[in-house]
Amino acid sequence: MLIIPDWPAPKRVKAVSTTRKGGVSLAPYDGLNLGLHVGDDTERVQQNRSLLQRELGLVQVPAWLNQIHSSKVIDLKQPLTGLIDADGSYSREPDLACVIMTADCLPVLLCDKDGTQVAAVHAGWRGLAGGIIEAALDKFSVPPNEIMAWLGPAIGPTAFEVGGEVRQQFMAVDPQAKLAFTPQTKVVDGQSGNDKWLANIYLLATQRLQQYGITQVYGGDHCTVNEPELFYSYRREPITGRQASLIWLD
Repeated sequence: MLIIPDWPAPKRVKAVSTTRKGGVSLAPYDGLNLGLHVGDDTERVQQNRSLLQRELGLVQVPAWLNQIHSSKVIDLKQPLTGLIDADGSYSREPDLACVIMTADCLPVLLCDKDGTQVAAVHAGWRGLAGGIIEAALDKFSVPPNEIMAWLGPAIGPTAFEVGGEVRQQFMAVDPQAKLAFTPQTKVVDGQSGNDKWLANIYLLATQRLQQYGITQVYGGDHCTVNEPELFYSYRREPITGRQASLIWLD
């Protein structure tokens, strides 16, 4: 089962997010696990990747990255010949898919209105706070009002508990980030309050996009933690697979 973004992207722009349904991986990775780094059988993962490539009709192998929670975005001009440390990719080349893997972190897909440029970003909270979205947007050669974004399946606002230090990192860049955090009051040894917050990663990403000038933002309506039949979730099950989000030019 694939999720097709509901956004007004040009026909030439193709984009999907995978779910865990389908594939050949066995428990606890059961389904379409696309991550080679999570302990799953390598041959099964490669078979899953081949199945996906065939289903999408991609001539070239998608540009799988070694994601390191950074703000590094690479420019794809040809298929990758090795594993590169990065958390996003940008391309103007046809049939060369930008792809990122997630299991709670936020996948962000970007394209321009004319369908000439695309990018995929792995926005965990560290990358998001560190400017990974802005790094991808800086690659585009068009004004912000000509770029649109789709937010793929990620941990939802009722499941993403973080410490106060995470909140402070976002608020140091944008004071309005406080709107994306809800206090979690817990009683520990008779004392209430332990600086824990529920974070809305969809809102945090939307704020960053809007600050850049992006007004067309779509998606953001899933929760990987609370939809176990559809998605892998590292927070729910530390030993688990990875789904992927891809975007390319036809």
